[in-house]
Amino acid sequence: MQEVFFGDNEFIVSKTDLGGRITYGNALFTKISGYEEEELINAPHKILRHPDMPALIFKLLWETIQNGEEIFAYVVNRTKQGDYYWVFAHVTPSYNNNGNIIGYHSVRRKPTEHALNIIKPLYTELLRDEKIGGVHASQKRLESLLKQKGLAYEEFILSI
Repeated sequence: MQEVFFGDNEFIVSKTDLGGRITYGNALFTKISGYEEEELINAPHKILRHPDMPALIFKLLWETIQNGEEIFAYVVNRTKQGDYYWVFAHVTPSYNNNGNIIGYHSVRRKPTEHALNIIKPLYTELLRDEKIGGVHASQKRLESLLKQKGLAYEEFILSI
């Protein structure tokens, strides 16, 4: 497995429907993921899920965006070839003219090395806790860390 990189000034963009099925991906999304556009459209976004990604982060992400709020998160994704790439994701709900959520929009940029030096060991701990006690155990660890720092999740993520 090799890490795949993209530029500091490049952005990966995708859109999904309410169920997380991909409805749009920009050229960088297809290039970095290793999939052809036809393979991505209508595929579940979790096709990119890397096994080193804590389920808790996706739980937080889905709960937040389904409540109509934006979220920022660090995510490691897996390419079609089995390689991986890190992103700093900003995910927001998309609305129709009646104010109903009709899907989700994600813009992802390259994370800083400083942020990854904090996130990688944290995700390792969260994964270990998930393997032992499930998502609830990793949630307890994250809540403890946030309480110790006196920060909400989003404040913590944006501070690194």
